[in-house]
Amino acid sequence: MSVPACLGPGAVASRASAWVQRWSHLVPSQGVVLDVACGEGRHLAWFAARGHRVFGVDRSASALAGLGLPAEQCTTVLADIEQGPWPLPGQQFGAVVVTNYLWRPLLPTLVASVAPGGVLIYETFARGQASIGKPSRAEFLLAPGELLEAVRDLRVVAYEDGFEEARDVWPARYVQRVAAVRGISVDPADTAPRHHLA
Repeated sequence: MSVPACLGPGAVASRASAWVQRWSHLVPSQGVVLDVACGEGRHLAWFAARGHRVFGVDRSASALAGLGLPAEQCTTVLADIEQGPWPLPGQQFGAVVVTNYLWRPLLPTLVASVAPGGVLIYETFARGQASIGKPSRAEFLLAPGELLEAVRDLRVVAYEDGFEEARDVWPARYVQRVAAVRGISVDPADTAPRHHLA
């Protein structure tokens, strides 16, 4: 079920994940950004502030109601993506962003939702997290190399897997992250790079 606009008080773009911030330049300039399990919309706000149209999917109506982004720039979709069908079948996006969320049956769909020239930016908890806190259940923790295997049809630009010391906004955690792009067909004579690293 779609909610026609992002309404209510604004989300704070400055709370965007450092990993998302670091690799957001890989999103094509006119690319539409999909944030999966978007919660209160920190990444929607981050990309909207950079001029992108954004889509947010979440199962919490109250979270979606409080996003505070202009309706012409932001579309939200209220859906339980673990119990129901994928609400955006066949659609592709300039970026697919996922943070602090893992539902393994959805991983192939997320990869397929990256448009040619687009990027998947993914960051979530990894095995080892149970030794220091939550989440602690294995179904919420990526195994070593699991995210790399999930994005094997994309070109990996950056990948991290391991323990991260506490920072100002995050406690210590075990985390796995990837930024991976889908190639586009180009004229063999065109040697200009399509993606620029930070």
